[in-house]
Amino acid sequence: MNILRKSWKLALAAGLGSLMSFASHALTTEQAYAMAAADDAEQRALAINQAVLAPDVQADSGRLAAYLSALSGDEVRVSQGKVYVMRGDAATDPVTGQPVTLPADAEEVVSNNYLRSVIDTAQAALALGSSDVQARRKAAEQLALEPDASRLPLLEKALSTEKDEQVKALLERSMAASLLGSDDVPQRLKAVEQLSHQQTPETQLLLNQRLSEETDPGVQKAIKTALASIADGLAWGDRLGAIFSGISLGSVLLLAALGLAITYGLMGVINMAHGELIMIGAYATYVVQLLFQRFVPEAAFGWYLVVAIPVAFLAAALVGAILERG
Repeated sequence: MNILRKSWKLALAAGLGSLMSFASHALTTEQAYAMAAADDAEQRALAINQAVLAPDVQADSGRLAAYLSALSGDEVRVSQGKVYVMRGDAATDPVTGQPVTLPADAEEVVSNNYLRSVIDTAQAALALGSSDVQARRKAAEQLALEPDASRLPLLEKALSTEKDEQVKALLERSMAASLLGSDDVPQRLKAVEQLSHQQTPETQLLLNQRLSEETDPGVQKAIKTALASIADGLAWGDRLGAIFSGISLGSVLLLAALGLAITYGLMGVINMAHGELIMIGAYATYVVQLLFQRFVPEAAFGWYLVVAIPVAFLAAALVGAILERG
């Protein structure tokens, strides 16, 4: 199975030069059929990647994206060289989008977990052309987690037009990760050097995986050096995270202690409702967060805390007043 996967990846990479020279085209019946009814999963995966990597596919990616979604959801049927997409009891042609009659002998197309993974990655590749920066970020993150040398032309094309710095960084990481599997030692060394500057757990895992497969002593040494640098950077991050968590927890305990002390000093009794008032403030913050998720654009979600702080104080004060009067 591994040999077959390497074979279709090599074939795809070798054929990209000719693919990139062809004129752009929409999804064809032949492509749709190959993606659904090839002899095995490897051939179907090859057809899916070829369709995604076609030149200027972003100009007509909507129909291809819809068809990939149908493949992933096992909503595709095939019969006599034609493909049909089922939406409930209605059948449509994935190429034209027009309603059609489903033949009685149509067979269901089932995608296994491997093909679903290929489809998910293909959908992420298509999303690189989205006008929504959040969609591009999500797609770039997924592609960075699944490096593949066959997607280098696609990544280079996306990088050349990308304006968002975060998406650019993810695309560059994906390209460097893809080059780790290159047969050229200088390219592997360059990829390791680029990845060493991205001190993230994902990069650390990627380099560790490559180290277990690497045979060149020079590249092995470079990977070990990069891993040591990343480990140092992550260690400082863990220390800062522990310090912040300690300060955060300490501030909560301090507020509770001060509240109890002030209440006891004024009233001469211990206020056992103090913990409940803290809970009310926390729940008010949670409700504000849910409201922001549902009704506020995603780009402004980070501002929920600014609204939640006064809301939490007011909610706790209101409940406290009710308790005091009751």
